[in-house]
Amino acid sequence: MLAYKKPILTNLLVTMLCLCAPYTPHSFAASDQVPAPKQTRPIALSGGTIHTVSGENIAAGTVLFEKGRITAVGKDLILPDGTEIIDVSGKHVYPGLISTNTAIGLVEIAAVRATRDVSEVGEINPEVRAQAAFNPDSEIIPVTRANGVTLALSVPGGGLISGTSALMMLDGWTWEDMTLKAPVGLHLFWPEMAIDEALDTKSQKKRKEKRDNKIRKIRDTFSAARAYMKAKDAESSSAVPYHDSDTRLEALRPVLKKEIPVFVHADGIQEIQAALDWTAEQDLRVVLVGGYDAWRIPERLKQQHVAVVVAGTQRLPMRRWEDYDAPFTLPARLHELGIPFCIATQGGSFMTPHERNLPYHAANAAAYGLPRQEALKAVTLYPAQIMGVSDRVGSIEVSKDATLIVTDGDPLEIMTHVEMEFIQGRKIDLSSRHTELYEKYLEKYRRLGLTGKTP
Repeated sequence: MLAYKKPILTNLLVTMLCLCAPYTPHSFAASDQVPAPKQTRPIALSGGTIHTVSGENIAAGTVLFEKGRITAVGKDLILPDGTEIIDVSGKHVYPGLISTNTAIGLVEIAAVRATRDVSEVGEINPEVRAQAAFNPDSEIIPVTRANGVTLALSVPGGGLISGTSALMMLDGWTWEDMTLKAPVGLHLFWPEMAIDEALDTKSQKKRKEKRDNKIRKIRDTFSAARAYMKAKDAESSSAVPYHDSDTRLEALRPVLKKEIPVFVHADGIQEIQAALDWTAEQDLRVVLVGGYDAWRIPERLKQQHVAVVVAGTQRLPMRRWEDYDAPFTLPARLHELGIPFCIATQGGSFMTPHERNLPYHAANAAAYGLPRQEALKAVTLYPAQIMGVSDRVGSIEVSKDATLIVTDGDPLEIMTHVEMEFIQGRKIDLSSRHTELYEKYLEKYRRLGLTGKTP
């Protein structure tokens, strides 16, 4: 029997080492595209229709950019010597699309735990920084940007306080290269408030206790953070002893000082009202994510200057008795009520591969009452304003980043192709796993002599 123990133990040890080996993006899937080089000379996109978004469209216009920034927009521009002129006649130039509720870079394959960095253990993790966990080699990045999405807010999830999000450019060697702004906001997932009355008394009581405990955890965390901040700020006084640093509580300092907002994830009216009561009590800046019932309390939202990130329009109604188009009409309702909003996808750790569908969520809203220009702004300028980066991106204006797309039509239309893309002036490779598979199977049918034939 001893003769067999060694190989068994050896095999077991090897297996354990393999399972415990550090994960690298290439272990499962990784994009092998080379990031675009920096812009080295002026580039002019000339002859196309320029959709500035913030102003009027310019037919047969020109966008000039240099060193990653837009330097001129209009007609009959005087171009610097050495400018690369790209003829885009008959095409359309738009600012790059911005997705505001994603797990891009934090999840690769949802079914494989080693590729999921979207959440940490525990319910209170304000110190988590999405940019530090971002995978720049994700295969999902090229697929997403091929449809015109150039920037994505990468959001941590899980628990109650999940950490801070980062606005990432979808091209670069490292997460440091790709970060446009971090932190953008602290993400808080408000617990469900309603208790199912159909449950027996004992079950109702347990659920109520569980809900109240979650709310208590949120309150206690912020109370501790305020006390900690007060103690740290008073350290300069000789009468106050040194207070040990706490990374978890330190992460809440910019939130308490209103330097960044709290992104509260809540859909139902009870959750939204409870969250707004708490944030008003705490005197915090607030962005509501989801906001399915936000249209029901417009005056409250205006009073607290709350913007809404609509978490997808391509979804089912929350309640059986609601109209089928309730999710489709939410952006139009918010627009009519004068509530600031933008449109994102449903997001979440299992929705990441579908971020390329962002423009179609906006198109859905346009088909159900939202003016088309507002739908375009809802995925360009409005998210930039909500995240505090409208001085950099979201529209085509002088001094803003040259983060642009060139299309053969309206980007909200599913038949439109993105033909060129620039991120801070860098010309982006638009190939992806999708285009590779397309070419692969096109070749298969070419060899079978079936291309160009109709059944």
